[in-house]
Amino acid sequence: MEGIGPAQHTCNAIALEDSDVCAIPFAELQGLARGIPCLQRQLYKTMSREIVRRHGEMLLLGSMNSEERLATFLIDISRRLAARGYSCSEFNLRMTRKDIGSYLGQKLETVSRTFSKLQQEGLIRVEQKFVRILDRVGLEQLMNRDCVLAHGTCG
Repeated sequence: MEGIGPAQHTCNAIALEDSDVCAIPFAELQGLARGIPCLQRQLYKTMSREIVRRHGEMLLLGSMNSEERLATFLIDISRRLAARGYSCSEFNLRMTRKDIGSYLGQKLETVSRTFSKLQQEGLIRVEQKFVRILDRVGLEQLMNRDCVLAHGTCG
């Protein structure tokens, strides 16, 4: 959807696991949405949700330390998997540590140290790319610490 305004895509996507992709030209999607009001509403809701999620993510990540960033990242993945019917406490990370660092604005070494620290604190267990969340409440508290301090609550 990032390509709608400039009429060209500003980023690339790489499938991290087997996927099916269905390319729908935007002009055709617009035409369908005009004729099917519930489709148009769903597209608007999806775009709005993503804008809000990305905006909040960027605001929070800018003020978080490395542990809070990684906790936020892991909880976000957990929630997304749960929404699709998968386990929210055990999953394989498809991204490399380097890619996670790039996404979180951190160096590879920082990401590796932070994984180790969260594991030492008993919040997670990591075996290669397999992550098990052992203390979800603790991880969420770590993730929400700045937000709670700054705003009194987190939604």
